[in-house]
Amino acid sequence: MIGLLQRVAAASVKVEGAVVGAIGPGLLVLVGVEKGDGETQADRLLERLLGYRVFSDDQGRMNRSLVEVGGGLLLVSQFTLAADTNKGARPSFSSAAPPDEGRRLFDYLVKQARAAHPDVATGAYGAHMEVALVNDGPVTFWLRVQPGQ
Repeated sequence: MIGLLQRVAAASVKVEGAVVGAIGPGLLVLVGVEKGDGETQADRLLERLLGYRVFSDDQGRMNRSLVEVGGGLLLVSQFTLAADTNKGARPSFSSAAPPDEGRRLFDYLVKQARAAHPDVATGAYGAHMEVALVNDGPVTFWLRVQPGQ
C-alpha cells in the first residue's frame, strides 16, 4: 500500500463541483492499493501516517507527528500510484489492486483512521476528483508498505 503524503496548510476535494472532504493544517494523503495488499498493510500505513514526524517542533525541526499537532487527515484514493512506469510511454496498472479490492481496503483504512484520529476526511473512491491543496514547506513523502509484509 502506498501513501503519498503532503504536509498542508489546507486541502480539499471536490466531486462534480461540491466539496466532499476538507481539512485545515495536517496531511493530505493520496493512497494507492497494490495487488497483495491486505488489512495488515493498511494498518501499518495508518500507523506510519499518524506517527510520521513531519511537523516542526519549537526549534523548527521536523520532529512532531500528526497526532501530536492535532492536524487533519485527508485520505484520497489514487490507483495511479501503483503504476509501473518502467517501460514505454504509457503506464501499466497491472500491479494495482482490482477496483473492488482497492475500495474494500481504502474503506478499511478510512474506518481505522476515524477510530484512531478525530479529524479525518476523504475523497470519493473511484470518482473524478479535483484536489486542492496548499503544500506547507513544501513537504512531500512517499511511504510504501510492501504487499505481503
